[in-house]
Amino acid sequence: FGLFRKMLIEKTGSFSLVLERPFSPFPIQYLLHLSDLDMLYNRGRVPFVTWNKNLLSSNLRSPEGTGNSGYAAFSSKFFTPHGWKLLTRHSNSLQSGTPKNILSPPISPLVCVSSEQEPGDGEWGYGNFPLEEYIKALDRSKGELHYNHALGMRYSKITEQIYVGSCIQTEDDVENLSDTGITAILNFQGGTEAQNWGIDSQKIKDACQKSEILMINYPIRDADSFDLRKKLPLCVGLLLRLLKKNHRVFVTCTTGFDRSSASVIAYLHWMTDTSLHAAYSFVTGLHACKPDRPAIAWATWDLIAIVDDGKHDEPPTHAVTFVWNGHEGEDVLLVGDFTGNWKEPIKATHKGGPRFETEVRLSQGKYYYKYIINGDWRHSTTSPTERDDRGNTNNIIVVGDVASVRPTVQQQPRKDANIIKVIERMLTESERFRLAKAARCIAFSVCPIRLCPK
Repeated sequence: FGLFRKMLIEKTGSFSLVLERPFSPFPIQYLLHLSDLDMLYNRGRVPFVTWNKNLLSSNLRSPEGTGNSGYAAFSSKFFTPHGWKLLTRHSNSLQSGTPKNILSPPISPLVCVSSEQEPGDGEWGYGNFPLEEYIKALDRSKGELHYNHALGMRYSKITEQIYVGSCIQTEDDVENLSDTGITAILNFQGGTEAQNWGIDSQKIKDACQKSEILMINYPIRDADSFDLRKKLPLCVGLLLRLLKKNHRVFVTCTTGFDRSSASVIAYLHWMTDTSLHAAYSFVTGLHACKPDRPAIAWATWDLIAIVDDGKHDEPPTHAVTFVWNGHEGEDVLLVGDFTGNWKEPIKATHKGGPRFETEVRLSQGKYYYKYIINGDWRHSTTSPTERDDRGNTNNIIVVGDVASVRPTVQQQPRKDANIIKVIERMLTESERFRLAKAARCIAFSVCPIRLCPK
């Protein structure tokens, strides 16, 4: 598994790698738990190479006196043209009978040929881990979605007017979409992603124009839940406007697993008055994908908040964990305008050391609160504060803060910060009305992109 070999190049001692793909996905993130690696290396799925210093890892058996396995992961920008040709030729020979619109498991073991002589900066990761952990990670990864770029574009039909799938790689892909009846493409792939995968965006744009297909690019950062949450309303607005103009739309990103399918689910949830659960089940039942469900729920409450009247009488939309870091042995109570108007304090749970937590379910809105520590009313100096009408200093929290007005740069969360999680539940009739109103407002009033061929 993951067998590799080094070959000497007859030039100044440089090395190349021939990488062989495993027959099942291997998410590196199970071993590393590092979000930056998840994003840089396509969530650790491709490309990578593994080895064991005592035996070939492909045997998946640990020898006596267990050794360590190693891994290497890197950006696809290191793929040499020769490697791409081998990859494409090998894949085509194996997949010649595979329909274009079926997501098939990867069967090509060859990933690429890479070289240190390739120009440009790139990202590398390497290290080692116990072979037992490697085998356990393989077991955990069974059933994990696996994107194989060599298999070409894959898509699924969701409705008569909506198709969703992986990225367009060649002009032939555009022609195939045109033959299917696609008249518009909504692409959420970033420019850097396209370059890393060796996609010539200009040729694809020219092919779209030749086939009279409208091409709209609106990049969303891969594996970035906040960026997806922030941009979903505009994505859905674009899709709605295209459908209103009777386009048959192909919604795509790189893998077709997350951004594109999340946008289609959000469209069905917001515009067709379908529950999030039903929309999610419908799309994932037709297309192999794993969209960011919490990001869709966050974006839903964001939209409702746009036309919300600010009252707190709706059912809870968020679970808030209030955190107090003081001294062990303290008696900690949480009190605020959400605890019976300051009259019904909630006892905090001791989580060890100086940490105390209290979870409260709240609706969208702005709230004042304080802590009662051993009978004394105090505010936290590590959380935001604001003076009320009487001049008292209280802590303040805004639940369901709208994504579009929050800072785009996400800072590392503090260990003593309150934690806000979104709650997914059935919408009330009033919320359904406000959601539909806000979503259409985004689509027809705010959307800055003209829907005309480019």
